[in-house]
Amino acid sequence: MRGLLLLSVLLGAVLGKEDFVGHQVLRISAVDEAQVQKVKELEDLEHLKLDFWRGPGRPGSPIDVRVPLPSSQAVKVFLEAHGIGYTVMIEDVQSLLDEEQEQMFAFQAWARSTDTFNYATYHTLEEIYGFLDLLVAEHPQLVSKLQIGSSYEGRPIYVLKFSTGGSKRPAIWIDTGIHSREWVTQASGVWFAKKITQDYGQDSTLTAILDSMDIFLEIVTNPDGFAFTHSKNRMWRKTRSLTPGSTCVGVDPNRNWDAGFGLAGASSNPCSETYHGKFANSEVEVKSIVDFVKSHGNIKAFISIHSYSQLLLYPYGYKAEAAPDQQELDQLAKAAVTALASLYGTKFKYGSIIKTIYQASGSTVDWTYSQGIKYSFTFELRDTGRYGFLLPASQIIPTAQETWLALRTIMEHTLNHPY
Repeated sequence: MRGLLLLSVLLGAVLGKEDFVGHQVLRISAVDEAQVQKVKELEDLEHLKLDFWRGPGRPGSPIDVRVPLPSSQAVKVFLEAHGIGYTVMIEDVQSLLDEEQEQMFAFQAWARSTDTFNYATYHTLEEIYGFLDLLVAEHPQLVSKLQIGSSYEGRPIYVLKFSTGGSKRPAIWIDTGIHSREWVTQASGVWFAKKITQDYGQDSTLTAILDSMDIFLEIVTNPDGFAFTHSKNRMWRKTRSLTPGSTCVGVDPNRNWDAGFGLAGASSNPCSETYHGKFANSEVEVKSIVDFVKSHGNIKAFISIHSYSQLLLYPYGYKAEAAPDQQELDQLAKAAVTALASLYGTKFKYGSIIKTIYQASGSTVDWTYSQGIKYSFTFELRDTGRYGFLLPASQIIPTAQETWLALRTIMEHTLNHPY
C-alpha cells in the first residue's frame, strides 16, 4: 500500500496537482461578536490565502479554516494575540488527500452494470456519467437522462428523470455537488439513483411517490468544478467561469441565485470563495436549473445537498424574517432529521439558514421558495469537521443511507400535502 501511496504522490506531482503539504485545518472558537469580527479581518487578508471551510457566523458557532503552511504562524499569532481559541482539526491536509487518492486508485474499475458499480469509493466525472448511462439502459421504463444545459467549459449538464408516466406531473428536485469539493454529495447522489430503481415496486412509500410524482436528480451540478477537483485542486468549490478584469476564476453557484442577490452574505470580490458573480444567474450551471424549474412549472419540493456540518436548513438565508411556511417547514425538518438519526444515531441540527448558520444571500433554496416551491430544503451532510470535505470513502454508503431516510420523509410529506 505504501508503494501505491508513493505512486499517487508522484503522479500528483507529475500531473501538476495543487499540493497541500503542511496545510492545517484549524477550528476557531469566537465567543462573542468582537471575536467574530476579528476573524472576518483575517478572512479579508488575501495574502494569507486562507480557505474558510465554515465561515464566521454567530458567536459560538465553530469556524473552520484551511491554513497554508507559510501562513500558519501568522494566523496562530493573530488568534492568540486577540485571545481567540483554536484547535488543530486536521494536522496535514495532504496526508488525507493521499489516503483518498490511494483508496480511489485501489478500487478503480470500470463497472459493466450498476450492480457491480462500487458505491463505496469516490468517482470521476467520466465514471459518474458512465453510471448514468448504465442506469438508464437497465431501467428504460423508469429512468431517462435529460441534458438541461452545458457548463461554462462545455461539459453536458445531466439530470436523471424518474417517472412512471404522464407529463408535467408534480415533481421533486434533488441536486448534489453544486460545490464541487463536497465529494460525499455526488457520491450520495449516485447511491440515491440506484436506490430509487431498487425500491420502486418494493418499498410502498417510494412506489406511492413515483406513482403520482416525478423525481429529478442532478448528481453533478457543477461539472467543471468537479472535474477540476480531480485534475488540479481537490479543494475547489466554485464554478470555473472567467471574470473580466480579474485573474481569479469562478463564482460561488450558491450565491448566484436571484433571491437577495448581492446582499450581505456573499462577496463582490472575484477572489472570494463566496463571490456572487456579476449578476444573478450569470453562471450557466445556475441558469440551466432556473430555466428548467420555470419551464416545468410544477416542482413541489426542491432539495439541494451540500456537505459538511450535519444540518437541515430551510429559507430564509438572506433575511431574518420567518418564512410564511416556517412552522410547517420546521416540523417537517424535525421529522426528517429524526428519521435520519434512526439508522446510525447521526445528529443533525435544523432551522432557517440565517438563524442556524449565517446570513447567505443568493442561495438556491431562497430562490426556489420565492418561486412558490414550498418544500425547499438544503442539507449539509456528514461530518461535523473531523474530516470536513475529505470524508473517508468508508462513510459514503452510511451517509447516503441515513440521508435517504430524511429525503423519503420530505418526499412523502410532499406527496401527502399537495398544494
